[in-house]
Amino acid sequence: MISGETRLVGLLRDPLSTSLSPRMQNAAFAARGLDWAYVPLGVRTEELEAGVRGLVALQFTGANVTTPHKLGVAKLVETDEPSVNTLLIRDGRAYGSSTDAAILRGLEFARAAIIGDGGAAVAFAAALPGAHRFSRRGSWPPDVTGADLVINATSERDVALVELRAGQVLVDLPYPLTATARAAEAAGARVIDGLEVLVAQGAASFELWTGIPAPVEVMRAAVRSA
Repeated sequence: MISGETRLVGLLRDPLSTSLSPRMQNAAFAARGLDWAYVPLGVRTEELEAGVRGLVALQFTGANVTTPHKLGVAKLVETDEPSVNTLLIRDGRAYGSSTDAAILRGLEFARAAIIGDGGAAVAFAAALPGAHRFSRRGSWPPDVTGADLVINATSERDVALVELRAGQVLVDLPYPLTATARAAEAAGARVIDGLEVLVAQGAASFELWTGIPAPVEVMRAAVRSA
């Protein structure tokens, strides 16, 4: 139940399709005993600026931003990031950051490749400035033979975009498991699936909003059980 004291966090996306983020974040708030609520908000591209102003006016604490708004919202808020997936609202101002690449923490690699050119791909490219980048509007097909870390930041689920081998690591952003991920697993590569990516970025966003450690195992259980 939302009370007058409940702090609100939103999810800006278009279309307002099914997302596991509300389930994950509300489980995290409950686990930490916080009177907070995470609510999905459908916002069309042409209404994005008004949507951000609405968050500020309604005194939201923050928001996540997803398809297709990550690049657009970066131009509307205070940020140094080219792609934004997390908003923090303080004193009537909206600040943007990106937790998309949080999954990289703890991974060891020397050469990275990024497939895709959307907001998540841009965020990973900002975190990995030396990575090779591949997209259908640029260099295609992707050649990842020299990479030990490959990031699939596309929305393609049914076609295997690359062939990986044992010793390589695939970070596969879509969920559930894609054809690219299934082929990589069959070849002996390590696959970090989209649910793990979601948990990592969600935990980082949770900590930005609340200032306390995220209950990562609770968040993981919430998305894995869905």
